[in-house]
Amino acid sequence: MVDFVAFNLILDDIVFPDGRTAMGELGGGGAQTAFGMRLWSDSVGLVASVGPDFPPVWWQWLESWGIDLQGVRRAEQPSLRAWQVLETDGRRTQIWRVSSEALATHLGRRMEWLPATYRQARGFHLGVHPLEGGDEFVQSLHVLGGVVSLEPFKPAEHLPTPEVLRHLVSQATIFSPNLEEAISLLGPASPPILVRQLLEAGTTVVALRLGEHGALLAQRGHNELVHIPPVEVEVVDPVGAGNAFCGGFLVGWVKTGDLVEAGLRGAVSASFLMTQVGMPRLPIATACQMAEERLKQLRTRVMTLPLR
Repeated sequence: MVDFVAFNLILDDIVFPDGRTAMGELGGGGAQTAFGMRLWSDSVGLVASVGPDFPPVWWQWLESWGIDLQGVRRAEQPSLRAWQVLETDGRRTQIWRVSSEALATHLGRRMEWLPATYRQARGFHLGVHPLEGGDEFVQSLHVLGGVVSLEPFKPAEHLPTPEVLRHLVSQATIFSPNLEEAISLLGPASPPILVRQLLEAGTTVVALRLGEHGALLAQRGHNELVHIPPVEVEVVDPVGAGNAFCGGFLVGWVKTGDLVEAGLRGAVSASFLMTQVGMPRLPIATACQMAEERLKQLRTRVMTLPLR
């Protein structure tokens, strides 16, 4: 049985603000999320679809990290590929480089594509459209009994109605937007107010990601706001850090039920994605040892405040 499951693979063609590029990096949320999970769990699976052009080097990387790949389907359409255009102010724009047929083939979600050994997983994490909310697939995951964690995969084009917002955030135990995504759903407000509004909308656990300012966490029924600072590392490329945070947070929450411990694991997982372009090339044993060291150092910097 696999304990934690991530979804989707995309090949990222990254364009940096200074014009540099990094082509064909492994991305798509699923790989980074699985990496974030794998630092804290030895039982991680991936559900995705790839084409015949999927680079063997990335298949080998996934295998070397001990990520279960029986949920990865092979299809005839070319693998998903997208430009990731980074701006100096931190914004990122994704532009698809494949046909609509390839998008339909690889982004589809069906319960029959979920291997039997994944169905008793303790946790699932995936991205959803901010205005469509959890679809039938997400509801089916919830029925399986594992903790479901969701993040919007982009900001909303307009403010949702209260009903749409409640449907979105109540589909999962954990809801983890970044600041731009949260503002697109709720309107301009300070991060603590955004957290409170998400709880009022029906979220059980909020993990609001604030980039270089860390993350704010809260849980329904508890009057505490937890601030997790970022790990102090040199930032080379932020792409994928949010996904890694979500993976680490989910494992931490499932294993401990503690916001601080979950947030620490999320922040440490994110720190690895920021120190190089693309996926970390470290051996898993080395990365796990580094993760434990960063966890100890970060724990002394956590702040807990009243949630007003």
